[in-house]
Amino acid sequence: MTTPRDTRTVRRVGAAVLLPVGPLSIAVLRGILPYFGTATDQETITDTAAHLGRQDAVLWLSVLALVTLIPSVLAAGRLAQRGSPVLTLAGLVLLVPAFAALPFFVGDPTLRVLAGGTVDQRTAGALLTELNGLAPVAVAGVIFVAGHVFGMVLLGAALWRSGAVPAWAAVAVIVSQPLHALCTVVLGLQWLDAVAWGLTALGFAVAAWRVSRTPDDAWDLAPGISVPPRRSS
Repeated sequence: MTTPRDTRTVRRVGAAVLLPVGPLSIAVLRGILPYFGTATDQETITDTAAHLGRQDAVLWLSVLALVTLIPSVLAAGRLAQRGSPVLTLAGLVLLVPAFAALPFFVGDPTLRVLAGGTVDQRTAGALLTELNGLAPVAVAGVIFVAGHVFGMVLLGAALWRSGAVPAWAAVAVIVSQPLHALCTVVLGLQWLDAVAWGLTALGFAVAAWRVSRTPDDAWDLAPGISVPPRRSS
């Protein structure tokens, strides 16, 4: 039998590359979002209609975020899990469903169509209100908001406790999402919200550097030949 090909280096380097991409894409997205904070549905339509180019960029950044956020947090969790398995597990249990629910909760493509002149703005605002009022959308919103705020705090704590990254980088991850929530709901400061997600990206970039320097044997088990179980006579 031939030994299976060892893909650990490819998977480890791929994880290092993806680690900061997810939160960085959200940081840029939050910085250019045409609407922000606690705007009403009608205000959201009006603001988006006035900046359709920015909304188009938001959609492309959303695609990038959707395919990288879950791999980002899984890679950070893998780095931290050996030194802090319980905190890592708790963080990922919240973060993975949160980011998986994001497409159902954030209706950016629908918003782009409504604001693009398909219908008048009053009707568009009413349609957006009806969409946001759907119970499944509300549930997805709770899963996302609670999951990514508390989950990122737990994952940052796991990175700190495990010593996987320097304490300052772990603190950047810990404070980032509570700061994001504060900026969105209370302060209404869009630039600071982008900075908050940038703190997540910074902490994950440091984690990416650590992953890139991790030996393959410490990252994962080497491939081996599986032996079928012996049948009992």
